Amino acid sequence: MNNRTITIGAVAIVALAAIFYFASSQKKVSEDIKVGILLGFTGPIESLTPDMASGAELAFNEASNSGELLGGSKITILRADSTCVDSAAATAAAEDLLSQGMTAMMGADCSGVTGAVATNVAVPNGFVMISPSATSPGLTDLEDKGMFFRTAPSDARGGQVLADITNDKGIKSVAITYVNSDYGLGLADVYKAAVEAYGITVTTMASHESDKADYSADVGVLSSAGGDALAVLGYLDNAGGHIIEGSLDSGAFDTFVLSDGMIGDSLTDRFGSDLNNSFGSMPGSLGEGAQLFKSVAEAGGINASVYVGESYDAAALIVLAMQAGESSDKGSIAENIMSVANAPGEKIMAGEIAKGLKLLASGKEIDYQGATDVTFTDVGEAEGAFIEKGISGGKFTDVAQR
Repeated sequence: MNNRTITIGAVAIVALAAIFYFASSQKKVSEDIKVGILLGFTGPIESLTPDMASGAELAFNEASNSGELLGGSKITILRADSTCVDSAAATAAAEDLLSQGMTAMMGADCSGVTGAVATNVAVPNGFVMISPSATSPGLTDLEDKGMFFRTAPSDARGGQVLADITNDKGIKSVAITYVNSDYGLGLADVYKAAVEAYGITVTTMASHESDKADYSADVGVLSSAGGDALAVLGYLDNAGGHIIEGSLDSGAFDTFVLSDGMIGDSLTDRFGSDLNNSFGSMPGSLGEGAQLFKSVAEAGGINASVYVGESYDAAALIVLAMQAGESSDKGSIAENIMSVANAPGEKIMAGEIAKGLKLLASGKEIDYQGATDVTFTDVGEAEGAFIEKGISGGKFTDVAQR
């Protein structure tokens, strides 16, 4: 081998090294990544959504401020109002977020608007949306092409859990009222079948609209049917709260079985100790992840109430999927959600997003547990645990994990 051959070889090696370095560095160029939060800032759950949004923003900011996300990339958060109940408005809001450059979405919230946004916006435009609170069983079979996920478990399990608690409380007969929506009907069907399997009598199952001025007729129908308790499967800031008020005022019922959409401080602030005989359930965990998240949330001035942990986890999965795929591209995010959500890999808890990003950047696998012990089924929805809720001294209390 002569000197000229050595020189040419050395130059080739240097050139290849430069190309490799350039290609590698391109993956690490920081960028401004836009993500969306679509929740019902107005409508029947508007008292819940500020903390849900703050929970998601906590995770997005944790990733953005860490300096570990895609070579120091920063996240810009775009908020929009789903209304919870108006599918056309929610679809328009999602389209507006997309026009602003959104690459992935935390949301939507209520089942009907979530299905509409998924079908009309997310799937056609190929972006991931992760709902923290859409629980309708109908969403399990959504033709989503791998774009829709949810950190809340289906009401197919939630209705059974609520029936288990009803039976444990010794309730022998129950009237059921449910909001006339995908969420209400799906939950009511599961709950009715489950309580009847226990031998509990369902005296009536009546739907209610979410936006009427007067619910006295609805209360009258339920009162005539009677029962040891009234199951209110709806929304606390709207019809559900009005029906409870009418039932208490008339003396029709003093024990209420509350679905997850009815659980929030605004309900107990309104009725206080009048609800002390009542109970319900909501998705959530009382495990290590939940306790860690409570500390993280409180440090950020956030009330870790219903669906706040699920919102944090939804946002965390989005940024971790970006890192796993080394890209903020919409398709890459979709391809990597399942790999960061489930085993194998090192467990990542709430408050450890930076750690997860570092591990992924070094080529290691992670198993994100987060605030709610995340594990996805093969269709991308949380297997989920539930918290039995009681009311003592006019305040919601955690009774047990179910």
